[in-house]
Amino acid sequence: MALACGVSVANVYFPQALTPLVADGLGIAPGTAANLATVTQLGYAAGIFLLVPLGDRLPRRPLITVLLVVTACALLAAGLAPAAGPLVAAGAVVGLATVVPQLLLPLAAGLVAPDRRGAVIGTLQGGLIGGILLARTFGGVLGEHLGWRAPYLAAAALTALLALALGLALPATPPAVRDRYPALLADTVRLLRAEPGLRRSALGQAALFGGFSATWTALALLLAGPPYRLGAQALGLLALIGAASMFCAPAAGRRVDRHGPDRVNAWCTGATLAAAAVLAAGGTGGATGLLALAAGLLLLDLAVQCGQVANQARIFALRPEARSRLNTAYMTCSFLGGSAGSWLGIRLHAQLGWPGVCGLVALTAAAALAALRTGTGAGAGAGAGAGR
Repeated sequence: MALACGVSVANVYFPQALTPLVADGLGIAPGTAANLATVTQLGYAAGIFLLVPLGDRLPRRPLITVLLVVTACALLAAGLAPAAGPLVAAGAVVGLATVVPQLLLPLAAGLVAPDRRGAVIGTLQGGLIGGILLARTFGGVLGEHLGWRAPYLAAAALTALLALALGLALPATPPAVRDRYPALLADTVRLLRAEPGLRRSALGQAALFGGFSATWTALALLLAGPPYRLGAQALGLLALIGAASMFCAPAAGRRVDRHGPDRVNAWCTGATLAAAAVLAAGGTGGATGLLALAAGLLLLDLAVQCGQVANQARIFALRPEARSRLNTAYMTCSFLGGSAGSWLGIRLHAQLGWPGVCGLVALTAAAALAALRTGTGAGAGAGAGAGR
């Protein structure tokens, strides 16, 4: 399941490393090419809201298999796109269908005892982190050597193989509810209003993920322009360094099991503020600047991904029969925040340069801290079987 999370979610993220290559290949402005990442994330947010609630209503194994087949077809269409319009449309479909990790996480949470839920979520989250960060290495290195279409075509083949593997390997699970589809969507919104712990987690992660997405989207523009003038491969190598954070997610899950999610969340917001300061030094250029970028990105990745483990452990402990809908509400907010961050990152980089992007990261950390402190108390911060 962890491997499946990583391979499938990578389809949303490897386009971030291809922005300069797509711009050159299709003869469009870099800012226009960067919008591909924003549209793909918006598609992902829409897919989470519209499709993930079906995990409570339909058997998950066939649902996951069908979504992977659709994703493979959309990736193939993107790799063969003749112009920016069809490429962006195919990217939106890729984002819409690539919601498999958000179906696997509630499934795994329901297969284990409450006192192991944080550790199991951390293990799957480690795979998810690896996919998010190594996707940029995959896209950057393959795109640099074989052109921007190659990552899309290779991802289409990998996703088709994953559909076959999960169709054979996943356990069969009965649906948790028999509600009609409109009722599932309405219940997702109702849960966001009714559960303070869900609201805290969703708003806090939306803020942190906004800064994360702004950083990675603008990073391709920073490296391609002065003072670095580096290719897509450089972004891939920086992402490879950040992938070390995938090994910390299981440890974060075990800490959530022992101490509850609030303590992990507090560390994550502080680490994000520190990452903003370190990343600011990355705008100076040269070897020192690259080292600052590598250190800041690693710290930012650790903070955002460990925060994700804590927040999902919190929400999966709320209502076992509604885990897919809880995850839908949480992840929709998170990726709306990520899409907004990508959009803001492009524009702040154009107007204020790299320091403007780093300032946005600091602001998102402050916003996350405020959101996560709201409603702290009985019932608001209950952990996933944590030793409270």
